[in-house]
Amino acid sequence: MANDIRICDKCKHMRVKTTLPKLQKLVPDAEIKVACKSYCGPCSRYAFIFINGRYVTAPTEDEAIEKAKKYIKAQD
Repeated sequence: MANDIRICDKCKHMRVKTTLPKLQKLVPDAEIKVACKSYCGPCSRYAFIFINGRYVTAPTEDEAIEKAKKYIKAQD
């Protein structure tokens, strides 16, 4: 099963321009969806990534990516 990764293009704590390449390098075969996730409360305070059914939050985008690593599904 493919990884489901989503990031918000409206989040004040993440930049799609830098986050997307980092995630694509980390999970090359994932289809990463970029759009508003209607998660505006936490989104206004933290960087976040929705990965395989979980919202992962952190103070910075790099920390959010680091925390998201443990939820990446191994590909067969």
